Amino acid sequence: MNVSLTPELEKIVDKKVKSGLYNSASEVVREGLRLLEHRDEMRRVKLEALRNEIQIGIKDLEAGRFRNGGDVMRDFKSRLIKMKKKNG
Repeated sequence: MNVSLTPELEKIVDKKVKSGLYNSASEVVREGLRLLEHRDEMRRVKLEALRNEIQIGIKDLEAGRFRNGGDVMRDFKSRLIKMKKKNG
């Protein structure tokens, strides 16, 4: 496989090799690809968790388990004010 890099990316790779952390440009590229794979997997896991939470919310709504947003915000504001008075 042959890969072309921009001059800016080549400088980054060269800098990493010169730092002594990597023995070759190939090692730098492999590490970068491993990090991309890890990032993609974390995104997939987070998206799956978000979808699960959305499904829970939809089921709660359908079952009538919800509160008016205005009521929630008033309760939240009231608790914040009490905390501020308590903590100064």
